[in-house]
Amino acid sequence: MKKPRAIYCPPSTFAGPFPFTFSGVILLNYWLYILQCSDGTLYTGITTDVERRLAVHRSGKGAKYTRGRGPLTLVYREECGDKSAALRRELEVKALSREKKLALIEGRFT
Repeated sequence: MKKPRAIYCPPSTFAGPFPFTFSGVILLNYWLYILQCSDGTLYTGITTDVERRLAVHRSGKGAKYTRGRGPLTLVYREECGDKSAALRRELEVKALSREKKLALIEGRFT
């Protein structure tokens, strides 16, 4: 797994909820997440802040797919490191069958 990418942010302008800071350098850890919609379908995405992204989905301003499918439940999250690794993992998970996604959520599949 690659190291998370670093972004310089001068301490005087830092205002984000990022997990790691050191001398103005912020490391962005990306997460893969799976939401279960009220109709039982699963939505997969990536983000740097799962709770914030879930709130965006629930407000109706997230992905088109999740609009009108609430309530949404976060059923899985996986730390991926950098954005590139998260995008690759997202493609892998989206290619899985529903049964394999459910097994992943239950911890029976990697």
